[in-house]
Amino acid sequence: MKNTPITIHDIAKSLGIDSSTVSRALNNSDRVSLKTKKKIIEKANELGYQRNILASNLRKKETRTIGVIVPRISRHFFSSAISGIEETAFKAGYKVIICQSLEKLEREISLINTLRENRVDAVIMSISMETQNYNHLDGLTKENTPMLIFDRHCNVPGYNNVLLDDFMGGYEATMHLIQQGCKKIAHFSGPKNLNVYKNRLKGYKVALEENDIPFKEELVINSRLMKEDGKELAQKVLQYPQKIDGIFCANDAAAISAMQYLKKKKVKIPEDIAIVGFSNEPISAVIEPALSTIEQSGSEMGKIATELVLKQIKNKSIKTEPETIVLKPSLIIRDSSKKI
Repeated sequence: MKNTPITIHDIAKSLGIDSSTVSRALNNSDRVSLKTKKKIIEKANELGYQRNILASNLRKKETRTIGVIVPRISRHFFSSAISGIEETAFKAGYKVIICQSLEKLEREISLINTLRENRVDAVIMSISMETQNYNHLDGLTKENTPMLIFDRHCNVPGYNNVLLDDFMGGYEATMHLIQQGCKKIAHFSGPKNLNVYKNRLKGYKVALEENDIPFKEELVINSRLMKEDGKELAQKVLQYPQKIDGIFCANDAAAISAMQYLKKKKVKIPEDIAIVGFSNEPISAVIEPALSTIEQSGSEMGKIATELVLKQIKNKSIKTEPETIVLKPSLIIRDSSKKI
C-alpha cells in the first residue's frame, strides 16, 4: 500500500494522460475540456489526492498567512485583538500564525526570524516591554514584507500603526478622579521606554495642571505592571507621608492586585482611595468593588490592523505612504472610583 502522498503524476499514470493536463485540470484551466476535467477530478478523489497548498502558494510567492506577535495572549486586550485579526484575515482567505513574546526582546527577535523563515505575507506586532530598538525588523523591510505595529507605539519610519489615544485615556482617567474630589493622585506607570506609558503619564500630568494640582514626581511609580507588582505599588502608597486619595493605574492587572492589598489593610475603596485602571479586563467588572477603567477596543484595533495589512499585501508593488490610525478610548465608570 502506498504510504507517500498521491501526486499529479500518480493520477496521470492511472489515466494514461500527461501530468501537465492533470495539473491544468486541477487548476480549472480553460485549456482542458469539461469532460476531461470531470474524469481527472473523479480519479483524484478516488486516489485521495490532496493539493500541496504550501508548494502552490510558494510558487506564487505567497503563503496566505499573516504572522501575529503579542506580548501575552493571556491579557484580555491582546486576546481580543487576536480575535479581530483572525476573523478579518479568515474572511479574506488568510490564516494567522499567533506568537507571544512574553515581554522578552530575545524571544521577539526569534519569533520574527521564524515568521520570516515561514515566509508569512505580513506581520502584525505589539512590541515587548524590553524592545528599545528595532534592528530585528530590518529583514522584513528588505524582503518587502508588510509590517504593522499596533497598541504600543514605536518610532519606526515606514510602518503602518494602529494605536489608542493613550494620552486621552490617561487624561480622562485622571480628570474623573479629580471630579470625584481626589487631590493627591498617585500614578502607577509602566516601563519608561514605552511610548504607550509615556503618553498615559502625559495625560495624567495635563489633567493635574488644568486643575491647579501640583505634579509630584514621587507620586509616579514605574514597574512592569504585572499582577505581583500591584501589591508592592500599594505598599508604597500607604508609606507616603501625604495621604493618597486616588490612584490611576496604567493597566487593570496591577490595579486589581493593588486594590486587593489595600482592602486587606482596611482601606475603604473608593471612600479612602478611589482607583481607575486601564484596559477593561473581564475581571474588572466582577470584582468587589468593580473597577473603573479605560476601554481599549482590542477587537476593533485588530480588525483595522488586519484590513491595513491586507491592503498592503494587495498593493506591495505600489509605493504608498504609511498610515497611522488612532482610536479613541472610553472611560467606564464603576464603583471603585465613585466617591460622589
